Amino acid sequence: MILLGALLLSLPIASQSSKPTPFIDCIFTSTSAVCVTGLVTLDTGTHWTYFGKTVIMLLIEIGGLGFMSLATLIFLILGKRITLKERLVMQEAMNINSLQGLVKLAKYILIFAFSVQIIGAVLFSTQFIPEFGVLKGLYYSIFHSVSAFCNAGFDLMGNFNSVTAYANNSVVILTISALIAIGGLGFYVWAEVYNFKRDKKLSLHSKIIIYTSLVLIVVGAIFMYIFEMNNPHTMQGMSAKGKFLSSVFASVSPRTA
Repeated sequence: MILLGALLLSLPIASQSSKPTPFIDCIFTSTSAVCVTGLVTLDTGTHWTYFGKTVIMLLIEIGGLGFMSLATLIFLILGKRITLKERLVMQEAMNINSLQGLVKLAKYILIFAFSVQIIGAVLFSTQFIPEFGVLKGLYYSIFHSVSAFCNAGFDLMGNFNSVTAYANNSVVILTISALIAIGGLGFYVWAEVYNFKRDKKLSLHSKIIIYTSLVLIVVGAIFMYIFEMNNPHTMQGMSAKGKFLSSVFASVSPRTA
């Protein structure tokens, strides 16, 4: 998948200059996208065309959700029967002890993931469409929703600026932070939370992940605010709202995205 992504990114159609991108940059970008790392050697927003950006977005989705989950979606769309061998591969990839209900679980994972990403894209679109226009704004909304939910760290804002221009924008910053946190917790934790009313319990695994995440986010945001609020190189010139949003984002983002 990494090699295929690199080959697609090396095509002239993938770069703004209409010239082939050096393969070393393509393989690095593809690896970073599939492994949802977010490191880049070329600015994602200005170097790549929409074709290149879409390749990166698909690589992020595959890396974030898992190849077997998306393969299951393709099988279901095509109406293809999932064989025992394929189920065993899914079981191994998803780290599940039993084959029972495996395909149903994969469907729930995909429905959950795409639903959250759609909600994120809708929220982003309220800010990006007025700024960039309908088509570009909608594309930016989808890309950043996928990137944030999959904890990939890629952005299209250009010149390696990330989302610094939106430091005072509550919708953008809180939506990104929420998507990162939701994606970082994982489907199985959210499945237990969803079934909490029925089961009246959470596993130790889910409790540790939820409580630890909340503590780290809150404590991290508090310390970030305290130590950076008067720093002339970071938050000193910001409004109280901007300082709060930046503190929350800075606490959420480094842990997973």
